[in-house]
Amino acid sequence: MKEFKVYTQEEALNSTLGRKGTPARDEYESMVEDYLVGCAIREAREAQNLTQEELGLRIGVQKARISSIERGANLRLSTLRRIFKALGLEVKLDIADMQPITIC
Repeated sequence: MKEFKVYTQEEALNSTLGRKGTPARDEYESMVEDYLVGCAIREAREAQNLTQEELGLRIGVQKARISSIERGANLRLSTLRRIFKALGLEVKLDIADMQPITIC
């Protein structure tokens, strides 16, 4: 019986996208981070029993824009700040070797 090699996630990413710091790997990791931010926004919205349309009305965008944000597409800090404020969330930006900066 043929044996199969099991790869770690890091090994699989290294072989398909390259090591950390390469352009393809950086782009992939950025997309994953944006997606995770979108998921957090969706969870916060749903915890407040808001629809995408209701959140959109609060910040002045259409439902489709909220949908794309929750998928991690075209995230802009200015829009994120409006969303966080509309949801009543305190958000801080933590930059290494600096004090956290309150975004809203």
